[in-house]
Amino acid sequence: MAGMNSKVALVIGGAKGIGLAIAEQLSAEGARVFITSRRGEDAQMVAERIGNGAVGIAADAASPEDMIDVVAKVREAHGRIDALVLNAGLSEPSQIVDITPEHFDRHFDVNVRGMVFGFQAALPAMTQGGSVVLLGSIAGSAGYAGYGTYCATKAAVRSYARTWTAELAPKGIRVNVVAPGPTDTDMMASVADDVRATIVAPIPMGRMARPSEVAAAALFLLSDDASYIAGAELCVDGGLRQT
Repeated sequence: MAGMNSKVALVIGGAKGIGLAIAEQLSAEGARVFITSRRGEDAQMVAERIGNGAVGIAADAASPEDMIDVVAKVREAHGRIDALVLNAGLSEPSQIVDITPEHFDRHFDVNVRGMVFGFQAALPAMTQGGSVVLLGSIAGSAGYAGYGTYCATKAAVRSYARTWTAELAPKGIRVNVVAPGPTDTDMMASVADDVRATIVAPIPMGRMARPSEVAAAALFLLSDDASYIAGAELCVDGGLRQT
C-alpha cells in the first residue's frame, strides 16, 4: 500500500474486531501503530501480538481527557500522527418505547461524543497529508428495528465526515468513512445459527464480511493511494445496501 511505511497511526478502539484487523494491516504495511482499549491489559496483549513496535494504551474513548493523554503519548514517541482511525463503538438494541436516557447517552457518548473529542484531541498532531477514517455503518442510512439509537449515531458519523472534509481539506487532511455491513467478528460468532441465517439472507454475496476485508478498505483510505478521496463513505457490505 503506497505511502504507509514509517507513518504514525493511531487506532482508537483497536484491541478487537475491525479495529484490531486495521491495526494489524497498518503494522504489516510498515506503519508505527498505537492502539487503545478501555482495558489496558487487552491493549498491551494485542500490541505484543501485532509486534513491529506496536504500542497499546489504556484509554476510554468516551473520555476527552483520556484522548488528550493518548495523543500526548504518541507525540512524545514520534511527534505526529499521520493516520487516525476512530473505531470505538457501541450497539445495544432498544425499541422506541423502551429507550431510556441512559441507553441514549451511552450510545452518543461513545459513538459520537467520543469520536468528536477524540478527533479534536488528535488534530493538533495531524500532519499535512494526514488521513482520518471514521468507522460508520450501513445502519447510518437505513432503518433497523430495535436499533434506532445506534443507527442515529452512525448517521451522525457520516454527517461529521462531510463537515470535517469541508473544514480540513484545505489543510491537507482527508476524512472518510468506512461503512461495514454485518461483519463476522467475535461478537457475531456467538449469535445463534438461525439468527445468523436471517442476517446473511439479504446479502447479495451470501455471507458476512471478514474483519480483514473491512480493514483493507480502511487501509486504502488511509494510504496515499487514496490521496484525492475525501468526504466519501466506502460501504463494505457485500452489496446489501446497494440492492
